Amino acid sequence: MYFFNGRNTDPHYNLAFEEYFFMTPPEDEAFFLLWQNDRAVIVGKNQNTIEEINQRYVDENGIKVVRRNSGGGAVYHDLGNLNFSFIQKNEDNSKLDMRTFAIPVINALAKLGVRAEFSSRNDMIINGRKFSGMAQAISKGRVLHHGTLLFDSDLSVVQDALNVKDIKVESKGIKSVKSRVTNISEHLDQKIDIEEFRRLLVKNMFNQGELKEYRLTDDDERQINKLKAEKYDLWEWNYGRSPEYEMKKEKKFDCGIITAYIDVKKGVVSNIRFYGDFFGVKDIKELEEKLRGTKFRYQELYDTLAQNNVGKYISGITAEELAEYMIY
Repeated sequence: MYFFNGRNTDPHYNLAFEEYFFMTPPEDEAFFLLWQNDRAVIVGKNQNTIEEINQRYVDENGIKVVRRNSGGGAVYHDLGNLNFSFIQKNEDNSKLDMRTFAIPVINALAKLGVRAEFSSRNDMIINGRKFSGMAQAISKGRVLHHGTLLFDSDLSVVQDALNVKDIKVESKGIKSVKSRVTNISEHLDQKIDIEEFRRLLVKNMFNQGELKEYRLTDDDERQINKLKAEKYDLWEWNYGRSPEYEMKKEKKFDCGIITAYIDVKKGVVSNIRFYGDFFGVKDIKELEEKLRGTKFRYQELYDTLAQNNVGKYISGITAEELAEYMIY
């Protein structure tokens, strides 16, 4: 496995280099990446950016907003947070598996005296409080699994920068974002900085000689910067157009929050967009396209969803659940 110890803190660049390793891997190798972003909100692939962030706050505080290539919810990054990425071949393209990639991190923290656990769909926690949110993308027989590691992050900014939906807060029985997150540094017996933590994390996760350091070539840099300029720097990718719609539906399922914007003309779905912090193996845009032209009645919607294996687009949901949600 190759190891890349990223030192660039520009979130536009970092998401481009991560996608580059994922989609065009040198020699089809596996990679483990460590990287940090300066202050930024990183939005999930399926989210409606304008609803997820406090635009005035991020503008006034110079916080960048970038969309990533995986599902899940919006997260805040700063230099007190360390990001990790696993990129490797995927034997099963049909499902997401968060736990397998969380275990090495949990075991590494245990060696530092920190008792961490895997929780919920995609979190790691210490004493019931979240320090890591993880996400995955699957493409062309490869999986990208990445996550945050809050080490010494400014947690006061999280609640100000993000618009956390009331239904998400209510469902967890919490009063604020800050009350349910924690920094790893608060739980260490000895005080260390994030650089030392980075070194110890790698040491504790891998055996000596297991990793080969990867150095970017000039061609790598050209391709990464090209991807950055053509995708991650663009408003069209990071925000996109706000949806125009006749009706809006929003509900929290076990698989995450789903918001649907639906246009119906003459009893037929003319346009539909799904947003949310859900995950999926396949691109949600494909499902949206298949639903256009469907009669806006339960049976027709159910049939379309069932025929197209809706769980591949929104992991953990059934055709019955989604059809009922859209109609009722």
